[in-house]
Amino acid sequence: MQDNILSIRNLSKTYHDIQGETVAIRDLNIDIKDKEIVALVGPSGCGKSTLLGILAGLEKESNGSILFNGRKKIGFMLQSDSLYPWLTVLENSLIGLEIEKKLTKENIKKVHKLLDKYGLNDFKDKYPRSLSGGMKQRVALIRTLATNPDILLLDEPYSALDYQTRLALSDDLYRIIKEENKTVLMITHDIAEAISMADRIIVLTKRPCQIKNIYNVNLTNKGYPIENRKAPEFSYYYDKIWRDLDVNIQ
Repeated sequence: MQDNILSIRNLSKTYHDIQGETVAIRDLNIDIKDKEIVALVGPSGCGKSTLLGILAGLEKESNGSILFNGRKKIGFMLQSDSLYPWLTVLENSLIGLEIEKKLTKENIKKVHKLLDKYGLNDFKDKYPRSLSGGMKQRVALIRTLATNPDILLLDEPYSALDYQTRLALSDDLYRIIKEENKTVLMITHDIAEAISMADRIIVLTKRPCQIKNIYNVNLTNKGYPIENRKAPEFSYYYDKIWRDLDVNIQ
């Protein structure tokens, strides 16, 4: 049995303002196994992004604890690619290493290998304006991978892209995650995307965020996401999760 790389225990988050308090997350308990892909789905505004922000250290929890199995590094990829338009693809890919003061020859060489491996070597001296939306997101992912995180947090990274591009990039994303041996906690509002990519799906309630249901995704001949959508069990999971989310899904 795989060890847990991350354990969230009794996590709560409450915001305070002049109008009172808003409970965003209440007593959340989640275990993430090493090299597992876990998808979080839930109603809009239920606290999914707040949870990722807490895990990334951008926000502070009100109560509870976050336990890592050893020293684990987090990589956070947002909805927007957030590429700097005045920097080249290569320079954008190196920015995380530069911020961490780890711009060594070895790490620069590793980034060149990632760009080559994932089809961006010919564009390394181009600027973001020359890239398609899908290519920009791939650069953003390589920038995140360059710092060698143990856990990737993905906050709907492809939500701004058209449907066909998202389908193609889901295969790219899955391949990169598996080849780089990463653990992933991802947010998506797309049930089909969650089923086709994740090992486990956690359905969350409306705010305050709590766990409504957890599904271990077992698909016949599980492989890449596009093919997984053809699995005979796909509609079963889709219907169950849709019912869990009710009409709040957006």
